[in-house]
Amino acid sequence: MDKTLKLAPLDASNLAASVALFIDTFTQAPWYDKFESTKQVETFFENHLANNYFVGYVLYAGEAVIALSLGFKKPWINGMEYYIDQFCVGIPYQGQGIGSQFMQLIEADISRKSLGAIILNTEAGYPAEQFYLKNGFEMLKGLMILAK
Repeated sequence: MDKTLKLAPLDASNLAASVALFIDTFTQAPWYDKFESTKQVETFFENHLANNYFVGYVLYAGEAVIALSLGFKKPWINGMEYYIDQFCVGIPYQGQGIGSQFMQLIEADISRKSLGAIILNTEAGYPAEQFYLKNGFEMLKGLMILAK
C-alpha cells in the first residue's frame, strides 16, 4: 500500500464514510448482515457518538476511510478500559496487515489516554476470531455472553 495510513477520531466529519464502510463490509461474506436502511446504521453510529464515554477511531488511506473501531470507555474496578463494540477493515484492505496496524495505533492511543485494556466480543468460528488471537487477544476462560 503506497498511501499513508493515518489514525483519526471517528466523529461527525467522517460519519457518512464510516457508515458506508460499515454497511459495505458487513453485508458481504462472511457476515451477510441485512440492514433496514442506511438511516438505521446512521442512527446506530449517532447513538454511539452521543455517549459521553464514546471512543471511536477511523483509519485513513489518503482521503479514504478504510477501517473503523466503534467503542467506549468502560469503567472497571482497576480503571477504565476500551470496549470495542464494532471493528472492521474494508474488504479490499483485508489480509494485508492493515487491521493489525490499525489495532496497534489504537493500542498506542488508548495507552496515552490511560485506558488499561481492550475488551471485545466476537463470533467464534468467523475470521475475526483468528485476527484477534493473532493480535494478542486471549479468550477469557470462565466467561460467557448472556442475553435476554
